[in-house]
Amino acid sequence: MDALRLLTITIGIDPEIAKFGGLLLTWHGVFTAVGIAVGVYFAVLAARKVNYLNDDEAYTIALIGVPSAIIGARALYVMERWDEEFAHDLWSIFAVNEGGISIYGAVIGGILGGLIYGWIRRFPIRRGLDIGSMGLILGMAIGRIGDIINGEHFASESSLPWAVKYTHINSPSFMLPPQHPAVAYEMLGDLVILGCMYVLWNRRILPRDGQVFSFFLLAYGVMRFLVSYLREDSLSIGPFTWPQVVSLGVIFLGLVTAALFARMAPRDWVAGAAAPAGAVRAPEKARA
Repeated sequence: MDALRLLTITIGIDPEIAKFGGLLLTWHGVFTAVGIAVGVYFAVLAARKVNYLNDDEAYTIALIGVPSAIIGARALYVMERWDEEFAHDLWSIFAVNEGGISIYGAVIGGILGGLIYGWIRRFPIRRGLDIGSMGLILGMAIGRIGDIINGEHFASESSLPWAVKYTHINSPSFMLPPQHPAVAYEMLGDLVILGCMYVLWNRRILPRDGQVFSFFLLAYGVMRFLVSYLREDSLSIGPFTWPQVVSLGVIFLGLVTAALFARMAPRDWVAGAAAPAGAVRAPEKARA
């Protein structure tokens, strides 16, 4: 046990980078911003690859999806901790600068925001979900780097050689025993899922629009459900934690959409080639 603990990964980075007046710059904030930027750019490149919309329209969807993700992230966090933090102080709901967001809320909010805007603008919805979900999970993976540095998510104690211990006094995990790098597991899971999604999409292994999105829901839901067993910073609902309950809902949605999209006609373009006329604005009957 002691020999293994000697191999523990020590993280002594200050979560706070600098203060500019009343603005506090943190690693969490930096990598969240970088993740959003890279994820959006990746989605735009993927859309350009198959001639889906144009750059202006793709960026507009992102401008809708990003604030929707922030609202969703805060909303789900508030729902999880309503009784203990917010029921007696409603104004604290809006104190986002003090922390408190849910990555699952960001996923749900971002997808809903982009979905509603795409439906209003009459875009090919299923194709957009495939492209947007790849950018989303890439942004999530990059954002987790800030979580790893900060040590703000507590996990169960571990004696594995890759257990992490935080030694900076500003870290929320300061003085805690070595723990599983649960958010690092999630980051690696995100990257593996992204790689699978891109191969499935680019090589037409899943030939119908929307099927890559369904794969994202299923794969991320299962991965997050399992990783959540190691997390100790989530509230419980019966035998499960909040993230696990949401994961079960996401898995169910993935199964439903997979069954629905499997009944649709295969897409009529090859990834990497220009889409045929009408692909950017599909007929009403072809949308789903």
